Amino acid sequence: MEALFENFFNFHWQMAVMWLLGGILIWLAIKKNMEPALLLPMGFGAILVNLPMSGAINQMIDGVMEQGPLDTLFNAGIANELFPLLLFIGIGAMIDFGPLLSNPKMMLFGAAAQFGIFFTFSLASLFDFELKDAASIAIIGAADGPTSIFIANFLQSNYLGAIIVAAYSYMALVPIIQPPVIRLITTKKERQIRMPYNPKSVSKTTRILFPILITIIAGIVAPRSVALVGFLMFGNLVRECGVLNGLSESAQNELANLITLLLGITVATKMHYESFLSPQTLLIMFLGLFAFVFDTVGGVLFAKLLNLFSKNKINPMVGAAGISAFPMSARVIHKMGLKEDPQNFLLMHAAGANVAGQIASVIAGGLMLGLIGR
Repeated sequence: MEALFENFFNFHWQMAVMWLLGGILIWLAIKKNMEPALLLPMGFGAILVNLPMSGAINQMIDGVMEQGPLDTLFNAGIANELFPLLLFIGIGAMIDFGPLLSNPKMMLFGAAAQFGIFFTFSLASLFDFELKDAASIAIIGAADGPTSIFIANFLQSNYLGAIIVAAYSYMALVPIIQPPVIRLITTKKERQIRMPYNPKSVSKTTRILFPILITIIAGIVAPRSVALVGFLMFGNLVRECGVLNGLSESAQNELANLITLLLGITVATKMHYESFLSPQTLLIMFLGLFAFVFDTVGGVLFAKLLNLFSKNKINPMVGAAGISAFPMSARVIHKMGLKEDPQNFLLMHAAGANVAGQIASVIAGGLMLGLIGR
């Protein structure tokens, strides 16, 4: 009974706010099916770490620091960047670079759709965020959760929890955020542009050499990106080599699912009310949305620019798929194309731009690391 009263007096109303936030994340995961493998454990973890005297996190008891399992897991898997890198192996094994290899110009949209990252980096600096925090916030625009975790943790950002929640929230909200932005900056005629898909045969040798060459090129252009790009491309090499099919399936399913689950509940250690509930968190959410929107805008406007000089017109919506949210963004663009014209099939073009965005986002992250350092 005494312990019950002690817990009651350790309760703060901010804890209830975090319980509500955790409940919203769980609701989005279950009811709206938005990144359930991540938002559900993240939501439950937010509740877990905001209980009075929670034994799930480190706490001082009678002058002695008791280790909480979530903090132990954080130090073992996120503080050393292990979980994000392992997750990249699974993501790489999921990706089919065939649509990109058969239409290499889609790589341009992956690069163009990172515009919002660098624009937001400058904007965040104007709000007096430290450079390491400004860089970490800007990466939210890539809609790439693992890269956001890796960069924010590597740079030891002061707002890791808010950045992770923003990154995965906007990644899950791609079907809600992107369509109105795209419609705002395109005409109906532009959205109805048809792009015939004439796939070129991609040899197995090309598929095997591609991840190796991308890793080498990225290592030369942005050395700090090698860890990110290398693990992503290693996962793809496991997929394409043809002699590790069992491991490829395991990486795509068991490994990716388990790491995502552990990531979700572990990052909740950075969602304690004392550090999470602050004006800076709201500002980070706004800046993250700003970066995401302008990444989308950058891809669309680049496609419109190319159309000024190109005989074969590009549907500008495809440019928006250059963000890293694979394969959600490609599916969104495909559905938008069908809505404008039931005979307009943009999926493979959008998929090419989307996988290019996956590569470009990790290279952009590496450039940020090279620019800021620790």
